[in-house]
Amino acid sequence: MDFGIKDKVAFVAASSLGLGKAAALELSREGAIVNICARNKERLFKAREELQTQTGNEVRAWVTDVTEKDQVHNMIQGIITEFGRIDILVSNAGGPPSGQIDDFSPDDYLKALELNLMTTINLCYSVIPSMKANLWGRIINIASISGKQPINNLVLSNTSRAGVLGFSKSLSNQMAPFGVTVNCVCPGYTKTERIEELAAAFEKKQNGTVEDFYKKIELLIPAGRFAAPEEFGATVAFLASQQAGYITGTALQIDGGLIKALY
Repeated sequence: MDFGIKDKVAFVAASSLGLGKAAALELSREGAIVNICARNKERLFKAREELQTQTGNEVRAWVTDVTEKDQVHNMIQGIITEFGRIDILVSNAGGPPSGQIDDFSPDDYLKALELNLMTTINLCYSVIPSMKANLWGRIINIASISGKQPINNLVLSNTSRAGVLGFSKSLSNQMAPFGVTVNCVCPGYTKTERIEELAAAFEKKQNGTVEDFYKKIELLIPAGRFAAPEEFGATVAFLASQQAGYITGTALQIDGGLIKALY
């Protein structure tokens, strides 16, 4: 299927690894003009080379910390100056540390909100004028199933990701008249570096081995396996497509059936 986004200008945040990189790869495969960013310059430019090699399309890389509002503003303005607009935003940032309520102080929650919620808000605000002016846009905010169904030992993520869902739903209602859709994607357990971190933390706390962690999670998933990053990326690309123009305000879980709720 042709998603109709060839030559659309896309920006994917925190995209040198994991879910962000997977989203950038699929958008580039669809012919979008993809911009990626990360804090680590070496890793960022390595990711750019990999994406370009796999898709045959040019990818623009920006060294940026998405938790720094001024850096985000300068980067977005740089993209708009170079390409004239931004059509597709995929907001993303790393996950906060794992742990229970007793492991954290109120200050830790503020850091988690800065990392997940405020980065999403700042990125969205930075692209809204361009999308409204062009009467077309796709905003896809990467959250987590923890925003819908809290996960034990991820209290910071449970809190901050729920905020992303609430903000995105509110924004979708205001942007719909301008031809701009706003959706969240809520990945479950996907084979990325983040999962490796959680597995290592599981073992460090003497809850079992890394292999025990993977087996324990797989038993919870009706599909019986972790997702591949490519499956996540393909979902993001579809939500960015012309065909998805009537899908807005959703929080779509990509979880192999893990979430138990009806909606």
